[in-house]
Amino acid sequence: MNTNPTPKNGFIHHLTLLKFSVLLPAAFIFTDCETSQFGASSKPVDSITTNTTHAEVIVLREGDVVKITFPSSANLDTTQQIRRDGKISLPLVGEVQAAGETPNELQQKLIKLYAPQISSQELTVTVESSSFQVFVTGCVIHPGKVSSDRPLTALEAIMNAGGSDYAKANLKAVRVIRREKGMSESYILNLKLVMQGKDNHPFFLKPDDIVFVPEKFSWF
Repeated sequence: MNTNPTPKNGFIHHLTLLKFSVLLPAAFIFTDCETSQFGASSKPVDSITTNTTHAEVIVLREGDVVKITFPSSANLDTTQQIRRDGKISLPLVGEVQAAGETPNELQQKLIKLYAPQISSQELTVTVESSSFQVFVTGCVIHPGKVSSDRPLTALEAIMNAGGSDYAKANLKAVRVIRREKGMSESYILNLKLVMQGKDNHPFFLKPDDIVFVPEKFSWF
């Protein structure tokens, strides 16, 4: 004889609610770990708008080709590729450090160096080609190094890696990992909005950035 007044189906219903209440917080914990695994330095999608202000700043690096033009002394015109030591070799002034300078900074430096050598203090520095490489990994067709002769946006880098695997890729949470001044930062980008035409603020990459396209979350 069963003396327990609690119906069997009520007990099962109680266990189901208890199981759900345990799993639900765990799901939130897992999701939180997913979005913050790169630490407190991760920056949300809003950081895209701040990045565009620095998109046009070019810092010369090894492998870049610069053209130096002297309007009043055409015989000094030269096109130079920055060597692995970061220097270029110029007539009259010799070795000059170029890597790490912007084109304008290099131009001002050369104006001072050539001041005793030429009568006109005019010269221009232009970038003929740039050695620009980033790394794309995660849910893309061809993960690995992507090289370009100009700065790329995050979306362009993914397309140059063969595009994302649309069946698996989570384009709402693409991460750009960047190493600057000895510290690592990551930016979280919603590139799905960009592809839908709902965000017109491109995120420009810097040399050696890592673009990670995560996989969609699934319970199964």
